[in-house]
Amino acid sequence: QVHMVESGGGLVQAGGSLRLSCAASGSIFSFNAMGWYRQAPGKQRERVATIIRGGIPNYADFVKGRFSISTDFAKNTVDLQMNRLEPEDTAVYYCAASWNLPNFDYWGQGTQVTVSS
Repeated sequence: QVHMVESGGGLVQAGGSLRLSCAASGSIFSFNAMGWYRQAPGKQRERVATIIRGGIPNYADFVKGRFSISTDFAKNTVDLQMNRLEPEDTAVYYCAASWNLPNFDYWGQGTQVTVSS
């Protein structure tokens, strides 16, 4: 059984940085895609950044130039470096992994990111 475990969330002031990490266990195969989503209170979950194995990162417009996704598909890990954080970035962040795009098959439990103004 595959488990996705995130770490690195927390409280930061606006303009600060955080790095989220996620590791998948239980899979002997490399995923075809990995990524990060987020869900703020009262809002739907939204895509933050995704990357297909062998491809280039794809970012949501609201994080372009501020966030950077990196992966190691051999280890099934994915990180998200978040810079110049804004209060609007406050949300629970989830890592996700896919064997069969466009669906993401596995999700982490979520890690809270809170940005104070």
